[in-house]
Amino acid sequence: MKKLHSKVNIVPVIAKADCLTKKEIQRLKSRILQEIEENGIKIYPLPDCDSDEDEEYKEQVRQLKEAVPFAVCGATTLLEVKGRKVRGRLYPWGVVDIENPDHCDFIKLRTMLITHMQDLQEVTQEVHYENYRSERLAKGVKKSVNSKEDESITNGNSVDKDRILLEKEAELRRMQEMLAQMQAKMQAQK
Repeated sequence: MKKLHSKVNIVPVIAKADCLTKKEIQRLKSRILQEIEENGIKIYPLPDCDSDEDEEYKEQVRQLKEAVPFAVCGATTLLEVKGRKVRGRLYPWGVVDIENPDHCDFIKLRTMLITHMQDLQEVTQEVHYENYRSERLAKGVKKSVNSKEDESITNGNSVDKDRILLEKEAELRRMQEMLAQMQAKMQAQK
């Protein structure tokens, strides 16, 4: 996760949560959050609510934040329980309904992904991609500086090479300023 957190949004998920008791899930969630914090890993932060949002939405966001990391279990089987069809797993002791919030956080994870999809896309584009792009541009300028100096010595076109280098440096500065503005904007939204 250390290598990924600067490149993508990370949404922590605990798989096969039906194998754990509620107490074990709570301990595992707190341990995962502690390790994420200790290692300085940045996970996707759910955006805070505006003051003009309705109370129901604020409560939903609060519950989603508390549920991280999401403990989920999957199932592809439709089972009939008490006269209604549910997607779940059948065990000797009963049925795990993946859409029952008492059994797992699948509904919360799905809600988070649906309601915050636009924000996830924006953070990916404006933060992660722009960080990657500016990093690649910076590496490209360093490589091109060395190759341009070598060419200017052999070709004698140092004036053209200097002009190209200055243009690239100006473009890199513009990109870094734009990145700093976007990061400041993201910090302000937190």
